[in-house]
Amino acid sequence: MSPRPRSLAHDRSQSRPVAWPRPGPDDLRRTFEAVPPRTSDGDEPFADSWWGRAWVAALESLSMDEGRLSRGRTYADSGKVAAITVTPGRVVAYVHGSRPRPYRAELRLRPLADADWETFLDAVAARPGHLAALLGKEMPHSLVDTAAEAGVALLPAAGDLDPGCSCPDHGWPCKHVAALCYQMARLLDTDPFVLLLLRGRGERELLEDLGRRNAAHSARERPSAPATPSVSAREALAERYLPPLPAPLPPLPHPGQPPSYPSLPGARDPLALDHLATEAAVRAHTLLVSGLDPLAGLGPWQDAVRLAASRPTAGLTATTRALYRELAYATGRTPTDLARAVAAWRQGGAEGLAVLETPWDPPAGPFDRARPALAAADLPRFHPWRNHLTHPGGTLQLRFGHDGRWYGYESEPGEDDWWPRATPDTDPVGALMELSGG
Repeated sequence: MSPRPRSLAHDRSQSRPVAWPRPGPDDLRRTFEAVPPRTSDGDEPFADSWWGRAWVAALESLSMDEGRLSRGRTYADSGKVAAITVTPGRVVAYVHGSRPRPYRAELRLRPLADADWETFLDAVAARPGHLAALLGKEMPHSLVDTAAEAGVALLPAAGDLDPGCSCPDHGWPCKHVAALCYQMARLLDTDPFVLLLLRGRGERELLEDLGRRNAAHSARERPSAPATPSVSAREALAERYLPPLPAPLPPLPHPGQPPSYPSLPGARDPLALDHLATEAAVRAHTLLVSGLDPLAGLGPWQDAVRLAASRPTAGLTATTRALYRELAYATGRTPTDLARAVAAWRQGGAEGLAVLETPWDPPAGPFDRARPALAAADLPRFHPWRNHLTHPGGTLQLRFGHDGRWYGYESEPGEDDWWPRATPDTDPVGALMELSGG
């Protein structure tokens, strides 16, 4: 077995110098963490892909010493190869041997010339499947064969790898370089761009170049679009006759029915959605037929109260409770707030809701005459506050609305929890008699 060359700046025949490129930007230098030891019995191959196995074959063609290769496989299996750094033309790693201080092992592979890169990149861009395979971290046989036919060898052949190590062993290669080479096969298995970096080009640069070439190649194959005829400015600005718009379709006689909403975990209640969709369809149909929206002046809270009040009054069914929950959640209120507001709406519509929620100071007139009228009917003296008159017992209350009517309210003794009751009346005595059932 011949000794290793002392200088790695020449190939094995010492016939011509090799111009090894210096590491450039970050894209031209990649460091991979140490591969952990294998837990298998060692019979499994170091490479699963065909290009990874080709790399191993190139390594094993370097040596006639099966013993060194076997010890290199054992070193690689045992996790003795530290982090691996790959730059154009060079792979370097520290390998732990029998001594405390690790050895610096390296492999060199001649980078491709610029002309070879042009040939290779054109071959990839000419077939979209090649580019898709590279993006998927694959290297198809057809791509390597196409490049080889053009005289570009991507994978190393026998004698292409140039090893070097700081150990005293003059084997070709030594077990440390063999271990490094076996671990490289694992890296190539998962990412063929490692091999392309070793051949001289980084992944980012390659993908940008391939993107430009692929676009140019697609443009050459795409048929030319017909030239757009030119139009003079005078012709473009000339008046033209536009036909009238067609007559609108007649509105449907009835609002459409909403779809059936499924009941799904975590979704909104389907019955409540059905009610809201039906209400929206009726409102849209009314607007389409009449051109007027009688509810346009309502705010979100008022409209929510109106919707809830449109449900049947005889008890809260499951559908009504679900609707209350949805409307209360949408408006940031509680179901109890909504139920009280619904009672006010049923009592007097939008004005009834305003009486519930907005106290105000009535001008001199009907409000001032209410207390003498109640006293003349032998009723107790009511306590006034703004537009409210409250029974001294704290259970009955009259509220004066902007519409000149009196709205009856009732509360449990000592609770101050007022709920709208009875029908409003312009006469405070009449409103109180209906409220008290007199």
